[in-house]
Amino acid sequence: MLISTRGRYALRVMIDLAEQQSGSYIPLKEIAQRQEISEKYLESIIKTLVHTGDVEGLRGKGGGYRLTRPAEEYTVGDLLRKMEGTLSPVACLGPASAPCTRAPDCRTLPMWKELDRLVNDYLDGVSIADLMRGEQDGNEYSI
Repeated sequence: MLISTRGRYALRVMIDLAEQQSGSYIPLKEIAQRQEISEKYLESIIKTLVHTGDVEGLRGKGGGYRLTRPAEEYTVGDLLRKMEGTLSPVACLGPASAPCTRAPDCRTLPMWKELDRLVNDYLDGVSIADLMRGEQDGNEYSI
């Protein structure tokens, strides 16, 4: 499993929005500057987050983006699955995979299933609020 920049940046955006949460909308330009991510790239990430209902946007003066729920209600696992499609370590465990004809005789399948369970359970147990509190000192964090 390799998390793309899209998934990592989505987490950074969500943490940024949670840290700025005051009920007001945060302009994308400000997020891009704080996170040192191109505005153009963030537009595609924000579009997905708006589509999934995790973020809401407002156009015009005073516009921008904000979270739709408290930071405690967003799990890393859920957000990464929305951005990446799957967190499965092998294709045969992916949500859209066709049934594998070798599954009944596959000696490694139980191991892959357990790894998949461990990864998903761990990431589903970490919230955006947990990342805000962080193990890093200060406001600098790296995802």
